Amino acid sequence: MTTPKSGLSQGHLHPLTQVIGDVVRIFHELGFEVAEGNEIEKEYYNFDALNVPKDHPARDMQDTFWLKDIKETVLRTHTSPVQVHYMEKNKPPFRIVVPGKVFRHEATDATHEVQFYQIEGLVVSEDVSLAHLKGVLELFFKKLFGEKTSIRFRPSFFPFVEPGIEIDVSCFKCAGTGCSLCKKTGFIEVMGAGMVHPNVLNGAGIDSRKYQGFAFGGGVDRLVMLKYGIDDVRLLYSGDLRLVNQF
Repeated sequence: MTTPKSGLSQGHLHPLTQVIGDVVRIFHELGFEVAEGNEIEKEYYNFDALNVPKDHPARDMQDTFWLKDIKETVLRTHTSPVQVHYMEKNKPPFRIVVPGKVFRHEATDATHEVQFYQIEGLVVSEDVSLAHLKGVLELFFKKLFGEKTSIRFRPSFFPFVEPGIEIDVSCFKCAGTGCSLCKKTGFIEVMGAGMVHPNVLNGAGIDSRKYQGFAFGGGVDRLVMLKYGIDDVRLLYSGDLRLVNQF
């Protein structure tokens, strides 16, 4: 029997892994099931089935990685295709949360990377409303950032939801009074959301006259940066153990 050497350093979960685990656990407590999908996706599921117009700029090479010599196939630009696959195979009511890596063809800087993680949620049932969405996200952010956290809705546009909204959370650094983190506004933008567009429901085989749904999604990397005060997203992918060992 070999005696373990004393003073060995202890391993650490990466902060991205930790936050993904926290998010999944919280939504599991709220009755959500985890769904996953492929990182290589057909154009139909990445765009068409999500009501994204053929001339939408997100389809251009500047935003999307298209696979060479494989027709109409991309590295997924968001985790939303998983929602369509799930709706095609399952009957409502259901609640799912979707963690996963996505890819965008853009320049890297302190807040942008060509690869990053997203977390999405989808609820489809009868009589679902924005009020239910607000209730779910308020509970989620209170569990993730603390009981004093509040959220607000702002109108926005996404092709796959109508109406579309942006979700802001109260700044947990200054408690909403205004600071450099929230740019003196008291709130921080964290994700997009809205009521699932009828075209998306109908296209997946769900009768939009009977069922409604809400969806939400945001970057896990941004949640990590906010939660732990990390000011450059590139640090999360640098492989520098000085970062990981803090957690």
